[in-house]
Amino acid sequence: MNELIVRIAARGDGVTASGRHFPFAVPGDAVLDDGALAFGPHHQEPPCQHFPECGGCQLQHADDAAYRDYLVSRIETALAQHQLETEVRPPHLSPPRSRRRATLKALKVGQGAVVGFNAEKSHRIVDMRECHILRPELFGLVEPLRALFGRLLKPRQGGEAQLTLIDGGLDVLLRNVRANDLDSVQALTDFAGMHGVARLSADTGGGPETLYEPLPARITLSGVPIAFPHGAFLQATQDGEAALAESVRECAADAKGVADLFAGLGTFALAVRAVYAAEASRDAAAALSRAAPGMSVEHRDLYRRPLDAGELDRFEAAVLDPPRAGAGQQVEQLAASSVDRISYVSCNPATFARDARALVNGGYKLAWVRPVGQFRWSTHVELAACFTR
Repeated sequence: MNELIVRIAARGDGVTASGRHFPFAVPGDAVLDDGALAFGPHHQEPPCQHFPECGGCQLQHADDAAYRDYLVSRIETALAQHQLETEVRPPHLSPPRSRRRATLKALKVGQGAVVGFNAEKSHRIVDMRECHILRPELFGLVEPLRALFGRLLKPRQGGEAQLTLIDGGLDVLLRNVRANDLDSVQALTDFAGMHGVARLSADTGGGPETLYEPLPARITLSGVPIAFPHGAFLQATQDGEAALAESVRECAADAKGVADLFAGLGTFALAVRAVYAAEASRDAAAALSRAAPGMSVEHRDLYRRPLDAGELDRFEAAVLDPPRAGAGQQVEQLAASSVDRISYVSCNPATFARDARALVNGGYKLAWVRPVGQFRWSTHVELAACFTR
């Protein structure tokens, strides 16, 4: 008797009600007696020629309805593991070709180079000939990068290009390329000028060195232009950033005194007009301080030195946007504080659920969660949540 796929597991396999896993299956597909799949209404033709070889996407075979259900399921499952449930709002899903940052790998092969993402579960590079997730500005640089890496890398040598779309164009940071002689520096600056690059930098092992920057590199966040340090974090899509910021503003609405913890460049601090921001990156903290002189910005590692309950009690609301590891020690102090509302932005449902449990144990209510799918067709899930007392 045929079994139906009922959900998509965390790593992207389809799962039947009996717990059997099948790659490239989505809810509504049927597993036939011989193990083959009979596609259901939510199984779509993957749009990219590189799927499923390329590791940039795992779920191009799922239509938008199935992918939204996957985002919700990942969050509900993580919460259930900590005996939590709440309203999970309809997800925001970034459209195709909207990713504004990416790190591409390169390898010198013969007289040229291959450039693209690593293959799934491999260090082998898939030579990118099309991409349905990158902004056109990023994808348009792939072929020129292929020629540049072919010129600057030694045979079988690998390199990397970190691309970020900022206000003036693309910020390009190259790693492991030759940039210590006149010919290579000339090739790099010619490349930047020819392709309208906003800033070109190279890191040969001692940190990024700017080689080309006709105007200061900046990014505008909530209407505020701010200097963009090398390698600074930026939300993956502009619309995803807007969806997260909207959720943060809703949760912190009308609060008198908001603290932004793990503030980065101030994506959410500027959105809610925070009075205080803490950030572990010295460069990011300095950039935010210069851009928002009315905000108290502290260079502070919240893993080593979290704000204690006494320091937190002066704020009505707090915003958290920690790395994938979550906000463990800082959450413990928030749970012991008198902060009324907490807006938590997370890129890891598992550590979010763990931290949510600690906040609920401390007297907070998890009011709602909104999934945000900035990394379309991937298994990477982001969210914004609101806690109230």
